[in-house]
Amino acid sequence: MALVPYDENLVPGLSKLHKSSAEFEFADHRLRLAQDWSGLGVAGVIWDAAVVLCMYLELAPVNLKGRTAIELGAGTGLVGIVATLLGGNVTITDRKPALELLRDNVKENIPSDLQGAVQVSELTWGEGLEHYPSGGYDLILGADIIYLEETFPALLRTLEHLSSMESELLLSCRIRYERDKRFLRLLESLFSVQEVHYNEQRDIHIYRAVRLKGKTEL
Repeated sequence: MALVPYDENLVPGLSKLHKSSAEFEFADHRLRLAQDWSGLGVAGVIWDAAVVLCMYLELAPVNLKGRTAIELGAGTGLVGIVATLLGGNVTITDRKPALELLRDNVKENIPSDLQGAVQVSELTWGEGLEHYPSGGYDLILGADIIYLEETFPALLRTLEHLSSMESELLLSCRIRYERDKRFLRLLESLFSVQEVHYNEQRDIHIYRAVRLKGKTEL
């Protein structure tokens, strides 16, 4: 959600983030996504949480065929692109500054016969939610979106609006700070939360959450 660049001198191993593109192979497709660190900061590059979530979607028993999915804070769009290639009807969202890069990556990596199954849309958490169907998504996806504490209330309102009792939420993240744990505790006020995967090599957790019965508001 935030377009704030890290200081490359303070964070080790960031050289790959300064490349103009990154390549992957998912869902029997070779993907090449543009990156823009200098212009978009953290929203313009691909983080490990997105890669691990794509691996999970591809290899785990997550059924995407014919399901409606939405990705929050998509950045470059890797997760939403892979979800589309795996059969989902996907809305890929981020704030306005990230949309041009996001649209370019979708256009370059989604085959023409699947372009109708994906759309790119502006979404600032907690704002304009009436433009998105309440409880209208089978699957809600987020990779590395819980790192700014000031965004937590708006993010929770957004998750509440988008989800129904039948929705499934998948969050992929690195637990860096105590505030990340606080978000998970806040999430448990509305959702039943379970860790379903941990990638030890990349230190990435994936949490699955479903709405708690009887919980309709924060």
